[in-house]
Amino acid sequence: MEPFGARLHRAVGTFGPLCVGIDPHPELLAAWGLDDTVAGLAAFTEITAAALGGRVALVKPQSAFFERFGSRGIAVLESTIRQFREAGTLVLLDVKRGDIGSTTSAYAQAYLHPSSPLYVDAITATPYLGFGSLAPMIDMAGTYGGGVFVVTLTSNPEGAAVQRATRPDGRTVAQAVLDEISQVNAGVEPLGSIGAVIGATIDPGGYAFARVNGPLLAPGMGAQGGTPRGLAAIIGDSRATVLPSYSREILGSGPDVADLRAAAARAGDACRAALVPG
Repeated sequence: MEPFGARLHRAVGTFGPLCVGIDPHPELLAAWGLDDTVAGLAAFTEITAAALGGRVALVKPQSAFFERFGSRGIAVLESTIRQFREAGTLVLLDVKRGDIGSTTSAYAQAYLHPSSPLYVDAITATPYLGFGSLAPMIDMAGTYGGGVFVVTLTSNPEGAAVQRATRPDGRTVAQAVLDEISQVNAGVEPLGSIGAVIGATIDPGGYAFARVNGPLLAPGMGAQGGTPRGLAAIIGDSRATVLPSYSREILGSGPDVADLRAAAARAGDACRAALVPG
């Protein structure tokens, strides 16, 4: 399998720098006139796949909104992954897994091995049991052309106590994570397969994102306050590798397929204007 970074680089070149979060929370299902049931969940994902599949670079289903329905919800998640991938859209599963040893290996097998029914192009992961604890995921991703987006700097106020804490060597925890990602991606062209998750409304604090040489996922766009121009100011020289992630701003336009496509197109155009180098 071609490396995820190369596939993502090509997809962004084709569709533009945009990720759409697939977050079927109860309020959104109700706004679409759907029941908060497995049937409503399935209808929601079928509509989003029909509207956005093959039209955006990346989608990001949030696993928790499927898991809350148990095994039947996971079956819908499997179907959602399949629908988007068959349409030619890369799938980043937002699971934020992080553990040690055999458990991390099992997570890698669940999401990054081609034999799994939940096999996706990339996953999110948390590094706060030590970056080295993610090695089984990173290794599996390297073997089968997958990607891992490592949670690094988030917009929630609670995150700063951990992420911006200072280590004995003087670096913040977040900077140490960025440095570890940089080492994994060093020398990879056109783009490394290990990314960082950077909140779209963070105070950047002088972080050198350009050295990462991998994709920077920026959730929190649109309804959560992030803007393309604001993100450009945060990211600086790394604008070419950032993926703004919208959810409610786009999904709130449903359930009409044409309206969803139009909302995604508007967001994509704004991101291109602010982030794609002239």
